[in-house]
Order: sequence, then C-alpha cells, then structure tokens
Amino acid sequence: MNHLLRIIFPAFFLVFFSCQNEKLNSSKSTEIEKKVNELLSKMTIEEKVGQMTQLNIDVISKGELYKLEEPHQLDSQKLNKAIVDYKVGSILNCGSHTYSREHWHDIINQIQNLAKNKTRLGIPVLYGIDAIHGVNYTEGGTLFPQQLAQAATWNPGLVEKIASVTAYEVRASGIPWNFSPVLDLGRQPLWSRFFETYGEDVYLAKSMTSAAIKGYQGTDVSDQNKVAACMKHFLGYSFSLSGKDRTPAWIPERELREYFLPTFKTAIDAGAKTVMINSGEINGVPVHANHDILTTLLRDELHFKGVAVTDWEDIIKLYKIHRVASSLKEAVKIAIMAGIDMSMVPNDYEFSDLLLQLVKEKQVSEERINEAVARILTLKFELGLFEKSITNIKDYPDFGSKKFSDLSYEAASESITLLKNENNCLPLSKDKRVLVCGPSANSLNILNGAWTHTWQGVNTNYNTKNKSTILKAITNKIGTSRVDYVEGSSIFEEKNVEQAIKVAQKCDYIIACLGENPCTEKPGDIEDLTLPAAQLNLIKALAKTRKPIIIVLAENRPRIINDIVDKVQGILLAYLPGDEGGKAITDILYGDINPSGKLPFTYPRYTGSLVPYDHKYSEKLDIHFGENAFNPQFPFGYGLSYSSFEYSNLEVSHDTLKMNDTLTVRVTVKNNSKIRGKEVVELFMSDLYASITPSVKKLVAFNKVLINEGSSTIVSFKITKSDLTFIDSKNQSIVEEGDFEISVANLKQKFTINN
Repeated sequence: MNHLLRIIFPAFFLVFFSCQNEKLNSSKSTEIEKKVNELLSKMTIEEKVGQMTQLNIDVISKGELYKLEEPHQLDSQKLNKAIVDYKVGSILNCGSHTYSREHWHDIINQIQNLAKNKTRLGIPVLYGIDAIHGVNYTEGGTLFPQQLAQAATWNPGLVEKIASVTAYEVRASGIPWNFSPVLDLGRQPLWSRFFETYGEDVYLAKSMTSAAIKGYQGTDVSDQNKVAACMKHFLGYSFSLSGKDRTPAWIPERELREYFLPTFKTAIDAGAKTVMINSGEINGVPVHANHDILTTLLRDELHFKGVAVTDWEDIIKLYKIHRVASSLKEAVKIAIMAGIDMSMVPNDYEFSDLLLQLVKEKQVSEERINEAVARILTLKFELGLFEKSITNIKDYPDFGSKKFSDLSYEAASESITLLKNENNCLPLSKDKRVLVCGPSANSLNILNGAWTHTWQGVNTNYNTKNKSTILKAITNKIGTSRVDYVEGSSIFEEKNVEQAIKVAQKCDYIIACLGENPCTEKPGDIEDLTLPAAQLNLIKALAKTRKPIIIVLAENRPRIINDIVDKVQGILLAYLPGDEGGKAITDILYGDINPSGKLPFTYPRYTGSLVPYDHKYSEKLDIHFGENAFNPQFPFGYGLSYSSFEYSNLEVSHDTLKMNDTLTVRVTVKNNSKIRGKEVVELFMSDLYASITPSVKKLVAFNKVLINEGSSTIVSFKITKSDLTFIDSKNQSIVEEGDFEISVANLKQKFTINN
C-alpha cells in the first residue's frame, strides 16, 4: 500500500499543479487580452502604425548611417523623432560591434524612459537582438558553439541549457527579444547560413527546436531570466536553387510540408512568441507577399498567435528587388495584407508614412492594423515590459561566469566529431613534438564564425579576452618546447610552405588546422564547396614528409576535402565551436575528452553530389544501374569514438500492429573498450512501399548514452503512428498499411502495420 501511495501521490500532484498552471496561464491571457483591447481603444492610427515600425539603432545614434561616432552614443534629437514623433514601437541591432552591459543598459534606459515619460500612452519599446550562439553582442558574455555544432552533440538537454543561459545573458543586457533560433533545414550545403541550422534532418532539428524554445522562453516569458524567441525564417529560406543567399527557391508544397514546415510547427506548439519571415521567394512568389503562407498556413492552419516580423528591408525589396510591387507604397500594402505585423524597415520612416497613407485612403483596413498591433502589445505585456521595461545589472551575478563558460566547453566537447582515426593515431601522446599550422590554428574568429562581436565576425578587436586559439591551447597542454608553429597557408594563399616542411621533419605529428573565414548571408556566398586550393596544397606538400597528419576543420559548411582524405591519418570536424573551441579540440586531440559528436548532415565527397541521407531509392542508382551512387565522404549520423561500441539484440515488441498501437524497440549496446564513452544510438525507419516514393530511411528516434568501459546497456524507444507518417499527394500527413523496417547501426528488424 505504501509503495502504491508513493506512486499515486506524486502523479496526483503533478497533474494537480499542471492543471493549476493551465488555469493561471489562461487567467493571465484573459487579463492581458483585456489590457490590450483597452489600450487599443485609446490609440490613434499614428500610434498604431508606430508600433508596427522597427528601426535600426544606427538611425537614432550619433554619426552617419553605418558610420557611427565612437564611442557610440544615442542622438537625443534622432531618438526623440523616432519615439515621440513617429511613436516607433521596436528597435533592433547593435551599432556595429559589441557593447558592455553598462552601455546596453544606458541605451535601453534612454529609449524606455523617453517612451514612458514623453509619449501619450507610455507604451514600452520592444528591443531585439541577434544572439544566436550566446549573447554575441555583449562584452564578457558567454559564446557557445554555433547551432550546427549544437546539433552535432545530439543532446537536446544540452541545447536547452545553452538557450537558457543565452536568455539569461540577453536579459542581463536589458534586451527581451532574441532573433533565434534558426529553424531552416540545412539541406543545401552551399548556403552561407548552413552553420546557423540544426542540420539536414527533420527529426533531429525538431528535437533541438523544442529544446531551444523551452530554454529561451521557459514556462513564463515574463521571467526576467527569459526572452521571447523568434523562429527564423518562415518558410523555405535555406533551400534556394542556386545555394546563394536570398535567391529563388522552387519547393513543391508536398516537399515544403515534408521537410521545411515541421520545425516551425514544433516551435509554435512549444509556444514560440515571434517569427521572422523568409527574405526570398518560393515558386515565384516572395514570402513577404504570400498570403497563403503568412496567413492561411501560419495563422489559420498552424494557429500561430504571435508577432510576424520582416527581415532586413524586406518590404522595400518587394519593390526594388523582387519587383512584385511597382512602388514602395504598393509593397507596404501587399506585405501588410499578406500578414506582416512589424516591418524591420529599418533605416528610415517611409514605411510609417506610407502605411499611414494607406489606412487613411482605406487601402489597408484599420481592422488589419488592429490585428497586428494587438499581437505586438500582447507580446509586450507577456514580457512584463509595462511593469519593468529594463532589468537591473545587479540581478545577474552569473553573467559571464565560469559555470557558463564550462557549459560552452561541454557543448564544444560533445559536438566535435572524429571522422577519421587511422591506426588509432589519436589520441596523441603529450610527450611528442608537433607542428601546428594552417589558417584556423591561431584564430579565435574562425572558431566562432559570424554573428560574433560584429555581424561578419572578422574584427579581432572585440574578441573575448583570455580565450585560447587551438595553437595556444595545445601549447598550454604540452609546453612550448614541444610545439612548433608555421602558418603554412592563409585561407586562400600558401605561406611559408617550405619552412613548414622543414620544421615538420623534426616533429612527430602535424596538426593542420583548416577552414574558412567567418561569413554569413550575402557576404558568405561562394562558387565552389571545395576547400581552397592553398590549404589542400599545404596538406599535399606536408604529406611528402611521411609524418602523421591530423587535420582540424573549423568551417561554416562541409567543404570538399576528397583530395586529401587519404593523405591524412586523422580528421576532426570542429564546426564553429565558439570561445571554448580551442581548449575542447586540444583535449580531444590528447585524449582528455572522448569524442562523441555525430554528423548532423551528410558530408559530401564531390561538389556535384549534394544528396541528403534520406534520399530516394532512385538516387542510389548509378549510370550502370548499380546501387552505389550515393557515396558521401561521411554519412549522416557518423562519428568515431576512442571507445568501441557493439550493437546486438535488436528487438521489436510486435511483428504486426494496428495503426494506433505503440511499437517498443530495444537494442543492447556494449562498450568493448577500456575507455568510458558516450554513444548516440540512432533509430532509422524505412517505409518499404508507399504511394509516394519513400526515402531509403528516416531518423525517428535517438538517445545519447554514457557507457562505462566493458559495460553494456539496453536502450529502448517508443515508436508511434506520428513517427511513420509522410505527406501524400493531397498534402496530407498520413500513414499507410504495409511493411516497415527499422535499423540501428548494422541491425535490422521488420514489422507490418494493418487495420
């Protein structure tokens, strides 16, 4: 009986408090709705249009646009024009580079005090920032691995912690709105923002999405440690046909729903408060002008109730770039009527002037304006900005703390992926002499990537103090007497190659740190995925020394390395691991950390063969009708360990099951080595026959487990109907009767679904 009570009482209280929380949330929503309606009824059309306007901080700062005076200061006259005259409701961005927390608080205080004391209704301003891998625009904040590296951890719990710390440090900077996470699927490796995604797989990205939204927003976004998340970029932004940023995508609706919509639906179901819209076009229609996507799909079908904000200048681009509007005024009308709530204008007041004209001319209804403004006001109430529009620095004692940097180190350590370890050349012995070379060896900027202290992340003046490059971390690890450094090459140019060869002759190992410069958006467009020739040539030259070579790749996207894979003994993919990346890479090289990262994308072998892992059966066939056409350099989900794991006893609970039954899958994983290690157990499903050509396989579950040396564990999964669905020819999510196959590692089991 006592045992039964121990089971029942906790369950009872869990349900009880869950119900109580739902009642409180419902009551709070009703109260906010009442406040919003009351405030709306008092607002003039000018005040409403102002709420829909978002300006770049440069517009209210001293100096010219993009050429601000240093040290940065707000211009009181410009600020007054924005807040008092134009009643602007939102401001974004940093003025070119990282600021101290004190300066951020000074900025936010000036803005909010003016809004509160000098405007008729005292509506607070909503400030937004791109804090995409930590609070990257605040000095002393914690920089984490970029999103792609976070996905490589295959550890949603870790991603939730990262988002939670980021929220804490963003709010500590006085900012309540974070333009993150990026939920675009990384299925076009050429794309310059590939590193900002959670990889190519729907299920993995959905898992990380849920974790990130929970970490950013928690259960109550008014909590002074939380921020409003922003889903980016709705919808299909990452899959342009050319691979160039903001260029046309051609995505049939079925594929749009199968691959690119699920992460956004997951975020909406998790309560994401805001969404940023895709700057590009899909099937000939710019998304900012697409009522079917912005209203019919986003609002009517997905029931998103939050704020939809444009990306940078994207209403202007409807006129000047996409040319679906013959004037800026027409562009404003099209975007607002399509479903845009807030315009990231961001550099002038034309949007406000033109929207005001459109309303007065009855080309845009005030009802539509009220709808947008109600969403913006609701968010401001939910964030608690009416009660407390600025946070207090003293309330955030953990800002930039060691425990936060330790979390960043943990994330980097779990993300870094060992792709090759010929003859167990790794880990290295600490008493061996090494040559360290290559463009990413002594660059903190390359380890962090774009969106770090500056937009493109290339300015070294603002780097976090006392953080180690790879070279510095290796030197700290084994001592200066065992480390030689020759640059060997920059990103694009060979440098001192002969000297590198000469020095290498005296060393036991070569650690060549390769990669690409930080870049994102249009500046990151490239013509060729191949790693620049200078770096490939460096490896080919060093290979002639017959010294073992380990390459470390710090890159925004998979760069083709097929020419040198056979010339090196070890390959570590570091992605963009952040400020703690140098230390984490070094600790893996020397065995203080056992690598556990797994690829969140398919690493291509050739520039012309960019095929994801969940391809169709026809994509496996080569010109001779063999089945080896799909031949990536490294497959999705791949990653080596210093441990040796063996899989056995794959079991399913049913050979045949009904549509609504749950399938239990169990597999035994044994660590056959003498090294404790983490292993990602990946469960794939294959629908063997379907009315829409099925993928060869799809990830439906995973679990990262820590297994002691010589020990084994049983990993269990629950598979339901939702894991077996696909989008049919009518764009509906369905499951069909028939035969399925599950696979874990090299093990397979079949089962059948029928009614």
